[in-house]
Amino acid sequence: QVQLVESGGGLVQAGGSLRLSCAASGRTFSRYAMGWFRQALGKEREFVAAISRSGGATYYADSVKGRFTISRDNAKNTVYLQMNSLKPEDTAVYYCAANRDTSLTGSYYITPPEYDYWGQGTQVTVSS
Repeated sequence: QVQLVESGGGLVQAGGSLRLSCAASGRTFSRYAMGWFRQALGKEREFVAAISRSGGATYYADSVKGRFTISRDNAKNTVYLQMNSLKPEDTAVYYCAANRDTSLTGSYYITPPEYDYWGQGTQVTVSS
């Protein structure tokens, strides 16, 4: 069982930056591939970014590529999402998720059903 707690959301003007954190419980964080998703009001949950369990591989949605950076610190059981050049369309509840990755070389995952555990979400609001 993994418990995930997001933090770092808030209100920011367009063009600004925020860094989201997701702290995981337990001693096996390094066995999990991690991802960030977001859900805007009235829309489906969408993929934002993913990272392999070692941090050696990352993947981004086209809409955030070049603006967002996912990273992790396995010693701190934490995954981060650095968000720069924020736009009003980035407004959403952001969720982190964990996949119990048993692949040989470590992978990342980009669809919600592939994830086993979810945080409660943190609101990000970008004003124009």
